[in-house]
Amino acid sequence: MRYRELGRSGITVSEIGYGAWGIGQNAWKGATEAESVRALHRAIDLGVNLIDTARGYGRSEHVIGRALRERAAGADGVFVATKAGPKIPAGHESRGIDPMDAYPGSHLRESVETSLAALGLERIDLLQLHVWHDEWTGRGDWLETVEALKREGKIGLFGISVNDHQPDNALALVRTGVLDTVQVIYNIFEQAPSDALLPACQEYGVGVIARVALDEGGLTGRIKPGVTFPEDDWRNWYFRDDRPAQVARHVGAIVDDLGIAPDEIAGTALRFALGGTAVSSVIVGMRDVRNVERNAAVGDQPPLTAEQFALLAKHRWQRNFYT
Repeated sequence: MRYRELGRSGITVSEIGYGAWGIGQNAWKGATEAESVRALHRAIDLGVNLIDTARGYGRSEHVIGRALRERAAGADGVFVATKAGPKIPAGHESRGIDPMDAYPGSHLRESVETSLAALGLERIDLLQLHVWHDEWTGRGDWLETVEALKREGKIGLFGISVNDHQPDNALALVRTGVLDTVQVIYNIFEQAPSDALLPACQEYGVGVIARVALDEGGLTGRIKPGVTFPEDDWRNWYFRDDRPAQVARHVGAIVDDLGIAPDEIAGTALRFALGGTAVSSVIVGMRDVRNVERNAAVGDQPPLTAEQFALLAKHRWQRNFYT
């Protein structure tokens, strides 16, 4: 496993991080707590030191807390990031909401205290806002609360999770210099962050945590026409209608263009995301030990070549699964 600096923070994180949405037993089906704990242990043993979760990920924080308590050294050396959701619905397309309604300081503090209790920790290494709109920049009392939580030792760093498919909706806040990190969807299909957001993060010393590098499974080669998921699994919606066939066609084109074996697409996708400007870590959902071992091994592989990056740049796929 290789490690990178997290922006200007002075913190070093593993290139492959543990994305813990899938172990929350809510939106993703099929994960058991026992297997999730084993997966977390195996990831840490293999050098993964960044774990990313959220208040809104069901039991995810509790499962992580259990795994950390079971380790002889506790949470030593493990960097835990979580997210606070807005107090009122403020999704990807919502505009015009007052930040004092979405993220009043009292709500942010309550969310941190609840996360600390669930994780069994005294400090959250990285607190992120789970939803962000740049129109909130310079408004509300959320930043005062963040600064107070830092002084009190309740949180270490502060960042935001950029709304899906809206990478430019964080540029104003990045340029204020108040952010330590930005988390954003970045993968072979979703290359828009490389236009403006990633260069801005590099300029202002903001660490980038890339998420959805495997397109929720689309860039593993396992999404094909006829694939099915449990009705209450969110992938049943994400890969609805003819989208599995669309994904399969695009993945097939990548495989052909690069001249790689179909089972190499996932590793290629992770290495692509790691090549992004200012990217510090790529968080991957890993719900069992097998997935941990496969994804962690990418941290030992050489970077893609300039020629491979140039070929993959042609496979940018502009789309929005929320419409």
